[in-house]
Amino acid sequence: MEGRAAVLWGLGEDWQVEEVELDDPEPDEALVKMVAAGLCHSDEHIRTGDIPIALPAVGGHEGSGIVEKVGSRVTSLVPGDHVVMSFIPSCGRCRWCASGHQTLCDLGRYLMLGSIANGVPRMRAKGQPVSPMSLVGCFATHQVMNEASLVKIEPDLPLDKAALVSCGVTTGWGSAVHSANVRPGDVVVVVGIGGIGSNAVQGARMAGARWIVAVDPLESKREAGKRFGATHAAEDVFQAFALVNDLTSGQLADSAILTTDVARGDLLGPTMALVRKGGAVVVTAIGPFSQSEVNLSLFELTLWHKEVRGSLFGGGNPRVDIPQLLSFYKDGTLQLDELITKAYALEEVNEGYQDMRDGKNLRGVIVFD
Repeated sequence: MEGRAAVLWGLGEDWQVEEVELDDPEPDEALVKMVAAGLCHSDEHIRTGDIPIALPAVGGHEGSGIVEKVGSRVTSLVPGDHVVMSFIPSCGRCRWCASGHQTLCDLGRYLMLGSIANGVPRMRAKGQPVSPMSLVGCFATHQVMNEASLVKIEPDLPLDKAALVSCGVTTGWGSAVHSANVRPGDVVVVVGIGGIGSNAVQGARMAGARWIVAVDPLESKREAGKRFGATHAAEDVFQAFALVNDLTSGQLADSAILTTDVARGDLLGPTMALVRKGGAVVVTAIGPFSQSEVNLSLFELTLWHKEVRGSLFGGGNPRVDIPQLLSFYKDGTLQLDELITKAYALEEVNEGYQDMRDGKNLRGVIVFD
């Protein structure tokens, strides 16, 4: 079938909206008509080369849609089902899925390839195969995806809001709830208040943190942090240190979550200085693929028994966390409407990413016809 998609042809270039051709689903796949797709920073990492992927590629890994066709071996979906994408596929059978760590599913080894079934992309533009971002590539009117990358949701949920739970909300919320293991009464610092950081604030609030410090150089982002539950705000980690030191009478924070637009090695040391003895730094932001050096005190790491933890998809399980978070939204506990700063047409994808780079958006969303 034919469709349209935002394709990246070369590093540093703009996204180009192209006419594309799609193959029919293989036995374990489904054809999805996209309804909404979030403009997440991870797709910008593809454009800059921080995340390596074969080009040309169709962007988008945070989305929602409606199933139109399923392959012969698909058992969890039927045409008409509403779904959100999980940019981490989960098979349900490997060691990691079976032990409750779906985020580490062995199918993740296919993430930079064209498909799980045979490595071949299902989409073509100008006669060339187009790789899908994180196996979903949802900057497209239609896409063929593996059943392992799709999570069925309730049909009464607004799909433009549900799309955000596909990545940004779950990653940020889980960074606090799962990776940082925030407990009632904790003091939490979130460094970087964008689409991920604002949800780390929500996660810390919902987990019962006493004080939550939102750190961002932009006043608009600091104010956004307060709307989502931050009790205090600071312009940078050094101002945050003075604030947390005063709040805790020198004990410092229980955890600090790094959710800046890009993870840099020189940020880790100052962020680790924010946490107490036995405290944890959670690194959710993505650093460039080539970066291998960080600045931190090994003396402090050992003698103060601190921890540095990576956090992929917030350390959660897509098939558990996505429906749970959407139930929180229906209950009014989780804020989703307030996350969407602006909606864009597919043809406005470059405008959306420029707005993100300019710090205007918490989350831009492509809304399809």
